[in-house]
Amino acid sequence: MTSAPRVRFAPSPTGYLHIGGARTALMNYLQARRYGGTFIVRMEDTDRVRSTQESVQAILDGLEWLGIDWDEGPGKEGPHAPYFQTQRLDTYREHSQRLLAEGKAYRCYCTRQDLEAQREAAEKAGAFYKYPGTCRELKGPPEGRREEEAVIRFKMPSTEGTVSFDDKALGVITKPYSDLDDWVMLRADGIPLYNFGCVIDDHLMDITLVARGQEHVNSTFPQLMLYMALGWKPPEFAHLPLILGPDREKLSKRKHPEADVMLHKRTGILPEALNNFIIRLGWSHGNDEVISREQMKEWFDFSGVGTTSGVWNPEKLLWLNQQWMKELPEATVAERLVPFLEAKGFQVKGDSRLVPLVHALKERSRTLEEMATTASLYFRSGVTLDEKAAAKHLTGDSLGLLRKVRDGIAALPEWTVEALDGVVKSVSESSSVGMGKVAQPVRVAITGNTTSPGIGETLLLAGRDEALRRIDAALSRGA
Repeated sequence: MTSAPRVRFAPSPTGYLHIGGARTALMNYLQARRYGGTFIVRMEDTDRVRSTQESVQAILDGLEWLGIDWDEGPGKEGPHAPYFQTQRLDTYREHSQRLLAEGKAYRCYCTRQDLEAQREAAEKAGAFYKYPGTCRELKGPPEGRREEEAVIRFKMPSTEGTVSFDDKALGVITKPYSDLDDWVMLRADGIPLYNFGCVIDDHLMDITLVARGQEHVNSTFPQLMLYMALGWKPPEFAHLPLILGPDREKLSKRKHPEADVMLHKRTGILPEALNNFIIRLGWSHGNDEVISREQMKEWFDFSGVGTTSGVWNPEKLLWLNQQWMKELPEATVAERLVPFLEAKGFQVKGDSRLVPLVHALKERSRTLEEMATTASLYFRSGVTLDEKAAAKHLTGDSLGLLRKVRDGIAALPEWTVEALDGVVKSVSESSSVGMGKVAQPVRVAITGNTTSPGIGETLLLAGRDEALRRIDAALSRGA
């Protein structure tokens, strides 16, 4: 790439950041960062019912959580502001007037009923419907219609011809003029339709590359015709493969809750893992699976984007999340664990056991929620014993071994994993029994069951006072 790219992410705010949108944003962001370019966020907020302030904020919150920061856009006003289409209506009106004056667009007075009748007639004739140009040569409004009620349509060339582009992911794609109709650019209320608004904005914001989902391939052709009519050089295009749900249907929030980026934050997925997962749904770098943000910036290019739809694999996401829980600094994971423990009613901010907890649990936890559920055991008062485990490990000689451990750990001047393990080992040796015979009664007393991290870690995580209380409660069973 010879010059610094200007790329954009232009979502329609509908209440949440879609996984597909997040992938588009990430790929554009990486392209800008790799080549020293500019990443712009622009809101195509022309759906006035769904594009509320809350919907806009949901998009921004999702991008911020994923660490996809923008150079220009909402909250970062730049030279091409404003970045909301509803604040740029005069610009669209100005360009539509230019096209009208040059005879490259016209006002269309057809009503919804007119268009439906035309469509039905085409269907009955077994023909593909496209607008027949009813109003194309009108010099003024028909009787009973007013100019302010008209939409503005782009006038396709009446000559034979083709329009094509070389997609950076799909290669050369061509379409004849005859496949395109005189499409609506501007509604009667001055709201631009997608193909018009995005072209005007992309040109005025100096966008050099447009990357978006494959569902927009057909939109590219009318947009290229508009660039041609305005005498503007179009950007490059890259169309990204679809993302399918586990059922092999296009990922949508209606059918697939996982389409909502912030659902994954709530369920304990790390942003590093989700970024890693979504970038691999359509792009690859050899056999690399766990890919850091810095590696993405170094490696990513649209030439590596595939053409095959990516399929959502929840088990793969959980696997990646576990890798990142082990990869990130334990203090970072501990900080992110705090809200999940607080949601369970524990005030743990600043608790010295958080980092040791992450160290002890990261090998067996796939999400922060799973880790918090396991960690809850060490923050609550008391424990519920599994009766089968208690019947096996908290009776007879086992209670005698537990008593010796209790006395030994109570006398420790320092409560460390090494010292606690040392007490258990000493009781094992002095009693001429295996470590398991000593450790299991302690483990059941502290956790209620027979599985936990190492016994020294388990005692440390429970804390001196709580560990002794739980052991005393277990010993009382034999009293």
